[in-house]
Amino acid sequence: VWIHEADNDARAVAAGQQLQADLNSWWREVVRAEFGLESVLELEFETHFKRFLMPTIRGSDKGSKKRYAGVVAGKDGDRLVFKGLENVRTDWTRLAREFQEELYRRVFMEEPFEDYVRQLTAEVLAGRHDQQLVYRKRLRRRLDEYQRNVPPHVQAARLCGPRGLPPPARGGWVEYVITTAGAEPVARPLAPLDYQHYVDRQLEPVADGILGMVGTSFRTLVDKQIDLF
Repeated sequence: VWIHEADNDARAVAAGQQLQADLNSWWREVVRAEFGLESVLELEFETHFKRFLMPTIRGSDKGSKKRYAGVVAGKDGDRLVFKGLENVRTDWTRLAREFQEELYRRVFMEEPFEDYVRQLTAEVLAGRHDQQLVYRKRLRRRLDEYQRNVPPHVQAARLCGPRGLPPPARGGWVEYVITTAGAEPVARPLAPLDYQHYVDRQLEPVADGILGMVGTSFRTLVDKQIDLF
């Protein structure tokens, strides 16, 4: 529920608690009137977000209740909460996770973010964040069971043996990077890292999840800069 009292957190919390009481009372009456039973279901007011963002699903103008971020008040001050976004998913690189946390923090706290986005992009293209570009994903099947649409982590895993590395078993983790030759095991890549891949697939999607809400986009901020590399 959106509370239009952004300048008064106490009133917003009170509104949430009142809504909880009203809904529980209404539901008890419905169950009693229609079924002659006493309801044991209790809705609970959980969190008041001082700032809240639910990014839209790709190709849609709607969000998902399983994917959101916001700012909540804690004992030690405001803190960021992420659910279902890149920041909490291990199949995204550390670059993307840390970028999302810092960018969202800056936007939520109304701090400058434009130069941060430009600078990080330039640093990635210059090879200054190579240790943060590792993907990590688990093998769900044996390597020989992947026949069609072989995903990148499987492609990298299949290169381990020929390069003198122990092939990962089913259930094991594969750590890999994307190079100009495709996915390669992080322990022994032969081709240069594909920095443009990381800009396009890690930085841009994360940034556009929130930049559209403040009237700009990743490309608007960095396109002229990318042309220099």
